[in-house]
Amino acid sequence: MLKVEDIDLTDWAFWERPFAERNASFRLLREHDGLRHFRELPAGFGEPGPGYKALVTHADVVEASRRPQDFCSGQGAISIPDMPTEVHEYFGSMISMDDPRHAKIRRIVSRAFSPRMIQRFEDQVETVAEQIVADLKAGKGTGDFVPDVACRLPLKIICDMMGIPESAYHDVLDASNVILAGNDPEYLPSNDFEGIMLKLAAAGETLQNLVQELGRERKGGDGDDLISLLINANIDGESLTPQELGSFFILLAVAGNETTRNAISHGLHLFSRFPDQRALLLTDYEAHAPGAIEEIVRFVSPVIWMRRTATRDTTLNEHEIKAGEKLVLYYGSANRDASVFTDPDAFDITRSPNPHVGFGGPGPHFCLGAHLARREVNVMFRRLYAAFPNIRSGEPDRLFSNFINGIKHLPYTLT
Repeated sequence: MLKVEDIDLTDWAFWERPFAERNASFRLLREHDGLRHFRELPAGFGEPGPGYKALVTHADVVEASRRPQDFCSGQGAISIPDMPTEVHEYFGSMISMDDPRHAKIRRIVSRAFSPRMIQRFEDQVETVAEQIVADLKAGKGTGDFVPDVACRLPLKIICDMMGIPESAYHDVLDASNVILAGNDPEYLPSNDFEGIMLKLAAAGETLQNLVQELGRERKGGDGDDLISLLINANIDGESLTPQELGSFFILLAVAGNETTRNAISHGLHLFSRFPDQRALLLTDYEAHAPGAIEEIVRFVSPVIWMRRTATRDTTLNEHEIKAGEKLVLYYGSANRDASVFTDPDAFDITRSPNPHVGFGGPGPHFCLGAHLARREVNVMFRRLYAAFPNIRSGEPDRLFSNFINGIKHLPYTLT
């Protein structure tokens, strides 16, 4: 077991440790008096940055989230190193902005997500999930759950929502895998910063070029897909630029695809590890599903952290913070805080209340797609367990990342 002074959240070796060891390390950090400062790796071939303070308790993560005027997203990026210009061009979406620009884009995007559109795609989730289950019935009874099930539903919903042609689905999936690859050699070259930056920029360019071309085609039209609605939106004289449209699509493709698919993959693995919880779920699916979804998101925390930057000298729950300091909000740690969650390392679908921060903390950056993500997970498991109540997963092949708690491959058996 590590001592507090031996824990290095910057060291990639820490993220190779088993989950139990990492969780134990974060528990030590939560029990430590004061905020720990960690070194920062250089963003390329230059000098390393100044480092960051880790926010690991539920109270600190929530407080920093609800004070965007003090702890902002727009200085440098949400990544720990300041994002290089050639990468920020593609990934400088509203998740890396502050008001008033953030409020402008969120206002335009929120208007496009009308109740009519939300209902339309909630209905489509049922259709897509039904087709996925039908394909499983026609299959061999075993396979890789990630491509067979988990990534298909959110990918199709997002692409259909934006009006992306089916011929581009594979490009969207490949690019989103690269963008959230972390340090995984399956998607990015190892120990080659220049090669990594080139591949990240190429993935961003692929997505941005795709949506900007479609935006040009649909400008002035009357389509009801999200690209048409966004490119033609004009709210109080405000509209999205082509760059803003492209960056928003990258955010939607990455956040809406990768995180939901990982919640579905982790969900199957959790219900396989904890058959008592699966049995409880199936006694009354409609009654237990909402709690099960929240517990999956809490327990696995698909997004591990986000960065904020202090805009002024201030305090955070009696911690002294200096202007310009980087703060990293560890959602996965906050979601295991024993001062908030009873028996936090237990997977309990009846947990109530469950004030997790798996969709981000309170404030302007709470996940815009949380409602749709919950819907997708709910429908997929309802359809899946109705057809295959005894489906089981094997051991996951996990993404090597300190940012996304991802599963790349997950064997399953339909018993």
